[in-house]
Amino acid sequence: MGNFEIFATTTPGLEHTLCAEVAELGFTGAQIVPGGVTFEGSWPDVWRANLWLRSAGRVLARVGSFRAFHLAQLDKRARKFDWAAFLRTDVPVRVEVTCRKSKIYHDNAARQRVERALTESAGVTLSAEAEVVLKVRIFDDLCTISIDTSGESLHKRGHKAGVGKAPMRENMAAAFLWQCGFTGSEAVVDPMCGSGTFVIEAAEIAAGIAPGRSRTFAFEQLATFDAATWAAMRAKAQDHKADPDTLFCGSDRDAGAIKMATDNAARAGVGVTFTRAAVSDLTPPDTPPGLVIVNPPYGARIGERKLLFSLYGALGKTLLERFSGWRVGIITSDGGLAKATGLPLLPTEGPIAHGGLKVQLYRTDPLP
Repeated sequence: MGNFEIFATTTPGLEHTLCAEVAELGFTGAQIVPGGVTFEGSWPDVWRANLWLRSAGRVLARVGSFRAFHLAQLDKRARKFDWAAFLRTDVPVRVEVTCRKSKIYHDNAARQRVERALTESAGVTLSAEAEVVLKVRIFDDLCTISIDTSGESLHKRGHKAGVGKAPMRENMAAAFLWQCGFTGSEAVVDPMCGSGTFVIEAAEIAAGIAPGRSRTFAFEQLATFDAATWAAMRAKAQDHKADPDTLFCGSDRDAGAIKMATDNAARAGVGVTFTRAAVSDLTPPDTPPGLVIVNPPYGARIGERKLLFSLYGALGKTLLERFSGWRVGIITSDGGLAKATGLPLLPTEGPIAHGGLKVQLYRTDPLP
């Protein structure tokens, strides 16, 4: 099989960021679609996308399509599909089907036809817990067959065991760092670091190491997998750049969060400094100005909104007094709290879904 369409998913609202990342990594034909980015590539490109994309949630390989106007036709064409080119008979598969704007409108009935074709014509085993997921989408009578090549969501890097309350997912943190203009060559400070996601991601970007280096993927169980090629690709991804001459610092008033973040950074193998401190005690590291990025409580689930105005106010006061020349990024679902910082905030872009809420990134230019 030559090149085919690859679909990298992301959190709605972050498609443009993912598209820029896809292009920077050298993938061709990147196009923004709702919920992600499509591009062209081969199976090694699928592996590389899973290994290196930071802001993606999953990578789907779109392996084929055919027209189906009724269930009998779906059954017949699914039985003729070359499943053996992708799936192994010794690896169980889970099937998910969605039908939209098509003559075939019953998801479960369509799923049963595809499952029967897999078991009776291709000898594939089915399991509700299978890591390999076959996604069949019937839209406008076109049946598109994709394989979820990631397995677990890509935000699970494989080295973050400890998480705090309302954690920021790693792929979202990477996207927000990108939107703040971070490229790996400046210091990053997070004064409410929680489990350390922002500074750990920043340190990995600076070191030039792949986010997926510590985990396994569903594509390793497909018939298209080449273990030797993958081993070489993964070994290269483990290489660090020379230690960057920058600092990545996190602080939090909670001692448990500091220990958790420190342990997470150690598992990730990156150099990050974590200290226990209140926002009012925050001081800049001895480096040229860089980026302060923070995901404070929103008051929607953690903290009482009225009490948070003083916290946001203290954060803004500290930054304005001590962080001249630094840029700031604040992620919150509450524009009123963001304004309470008193910082010179730039116009925001669209909202982004996060844990059932809609959050926005509030940025500044270098502070006066």
